Amino acid sequence: MKKRFKKLGIILTALIVANLLLILFCNWKIEQKCKASLYNSLQKVPTNKVGLVLGTSKWLKDGRPNLYFKYRIQAAYDLYKAGKIKYILVSGDNSFKNYNEPREMHNALVDLGVPSEAIVLDFAGFRTLDSVVRCKKVFGQQNVTIISQPFHNKRALYIASNYGMQAIGYNAKDVNLYSGLKTQLREKLARVKVFIDLYLINKQPKFLGDKIEIGA
Repeated sequence: MKKRFKKLGIILTALIVANLLLILFCNWKIEQKCKASLYNSLQKVPTNKVGLVLGTSKWLKDGRPNLYFKYRIQAAYDLYKAGKIKYILVSGDNSFKNYNEPREMHNALVDLGVPSEAIVLDFAGFRTLDSVVRCKKVFGQQNVTIISQPFHNKRALYIASNYGMQAIGYNAKDVNLYSGLKTQLREKLARVKVFIDLYLINKQPKFLGDKIEIGA
């Protein structure tokens, strides 16, 4: 019996170590691949026709404003006002009648002064992969500025590079570690999921559909 438990312990330890190494490798790979394509400076970021804002809820579950949302909207506005992008593609989840991330992003941008005609809504950005791939395959954008927090931009840029896109990331202000700890921890696993999606199961967006020309 003792030998059996010892063997089981060795197996469990090996599995834990293997999973930790996998998480470390996936995170290291994404960090190394995308760090040169990230920009914090509004003056230094290159100009692109379209900025892609990755979706998130405007409100947290406890009813407080979601700072991730607020800071992404501000970053998109800053890029537009500085002439670094001409159109803003807001991509998010609209899988339920009363939950509409793109519409919330649109309204927030309009409130800041962005003309509605400069905003394009993608209602099928259920995941980061969906938003990025649809940006290319549905909205025809090969060169795009992705707008989110740094940790999220890196994952999105890795996906974009896998699809041959010439994307760059503009970093929105991040949330402090205390408020964003849960999100940061979840991101570590999300990066492993990227490798599974891209290299093991060839995950595709839930919806594609007819092409939409931005600025037509």
